[in-house]
Amino acid sequence: MEKTDLRIVYMGTPEFAVESLKCLVEGGYNVVGVITMPDKPVGRHGSVLQPSLVKEFAVSQGLKVLQPEKLKDEHFLEELRALHADLQIVVAFRMLPEVVWQMPRLGTFNLHASLLPQYRGAAPINWAVINGETETGITTFFLKHEIDTGEIIDQVRVPIADTDNVGMVYDRLMRLGGNLVLKTVDAILNNSVKTVPQEKLAEGTVLHPAPKIFKETCRIDWTKGVKAVYDFIRGLSPYPAAWTELCEPDALPVTLKIYETTKEFASHSLVPGTIVTDRKSYFKVATTDGYLHLLSLQLAGKKRMDVSDFLRGYRHTDAATVR
Repeated sequence: MEKTDLRIVYMGTPEFAVESLKCLVEGGYNVVGVITMPDKPVGRHGSVLQPSLVKEFAVSQGLKVLQPEKLKDEHFLEELRALHADLQIVVAFRMLPEVVWQMPRLGTFNLHASLLPQYRGAAPINWAVINGETETGITTFFLKHEIDTGEIIDQVRVPIADTDNVGMVYDRLMRLGGNLVLKTVDAILNNSVKTVPQEKLAEGTVLHPAPKIFKETCRIDWTKGVKAVYDFIRGLSPYPAAWTELCEPDALPVTLKIYETTKEFASHSLVPGTIVTDRKSYFKVATTDGYLHLLSLQLAGKKRMDVSDFLRGYRHTDAATVR
């Protein structure tokens, strides 16, 4: 079978999923349908509907788009069956019911942004950086009942530098993901796939999860060491951003998002969260074994700025802390 004969249904929603779809289209593969989330209401009254980035690209390419509210809806399932897909590809979508992932004759595979079985879950790139990993990667695997547990088709390993934030790693994995999707499709076409059970790779290792990140997840714990706080901040930068509360005596705390820091290991007797600054060029916060120099930050209601601009516009007392 030629790639133009293979009928592919693609499922995805955010920017990360656009790159792989773009590679399929530009590579001449036969994408017969794209499944994505319903348009999202935005604006003060939710009167404006915003399409997903995958939908925007699909529409620009003249591809058929389906946007089911529920993946078990019978009308949607009829539309999906009518596409007669040979293969389904899932990139950054949602959990599929068995009736959907078992539909195509060649199966359904997923692109996941980690070296499975490590970092199963919704936020694998964030957690890999937060945990100080020096390597991550991307994995294609066939879907089965338990989420992110199917047999592995292929992987690409990617180093994480100590200066990388999650945005940098995200962009790197997104670009490589498109190529891995094409390589996986070609292997399926050529009947050359040799899968590996995740259980085999998991033997003798501690598995790290990658659960969904919420606002409270992003709060900085200054009672940890310099390296842990540094990794935590870059693992959430630029989005959704780590935050803390800037506290002044006799004033309400103000939320402060922190995007970039540098490490200073040092012995001191300060309480974690204590601010040390010359009020002109540096603004650092004590942890248990040193300081984090804040380089890029954002006060609630203000724009993101570098530390020198922040210090010019903000006057705090010697009793100010973060918590």
